[in-house]
Amino acid sequence: MKALSPFVVCAALALPTLASAQAAGDRPAETIEEIERGLYFSVLGGPFFIVNPPAAEGPRPFSPGQVAQVEVGLDIGQRLSVGAFLMVASNRAGSEYIGNSGGAASGDFSMLVPGALARFQLVGLADAQDVKRTWIYLRGGAGYAMFRPKQLLPESDILVFAGPGVEYYTRLRHFSVGIEVTGTFLVQSQSFGFAVMPNLRYAF
Repeated sequence: MKALSPFVVCAALALPTLASAQAAGDRPAETIEEIERGLYFSVLGGPFFIVNPPAAEGPRPFSPGQVAQVEVGLDIGQRLSVGAFLMVASNRAGSEYIGNSGGAASGDFSMLVPGALARFQLVGLADAQDVKRTWIYLRGGAGYAMFRPKQLLPESDILVFAGPGVEYYTRLRHFSVGIEVTGTFLVQSQSFGFAVMPNLRYAF
């Protein structure tokens, strides 16, 4: 009996460890979302065109330019996102464009636009693993447009925009890439425009 005592003691000590290991093994495996959603940050940029830039008199020439935008927002479920943005645009207009300066200034101009936006995912397309990685969406918003130089365009305006886009959620979970075509409208000056913007998005 004494010869068996060490084995009995070892068995008694090992039982709690074995039971704990068994309990750990019974726990369900942690599932990792294929697509991360929540708080996000995105950058957008590309060509930006204004068909009839703001002007009280004189010509309103077609104005090509570039736009860059940063956006911070929150995904509300799978389909809806809301956020805030800051946009910077620079457009060429030529020496004949005098804007609202009455002839005191002419030439190119730029805009700084802070504002808010919303995006709605319309249609999701699944890949071979039945994960909806490609989405067609509609994005729109509004902001307060401030112009430079002030002598050329002294008054601010309201910019509204909307348009469709396509986004692909990569297998890196947090990252997605996309491209969108956006129509723009400056309310007070009745100026129409459009932009084509590739984008990169990171969700936390």
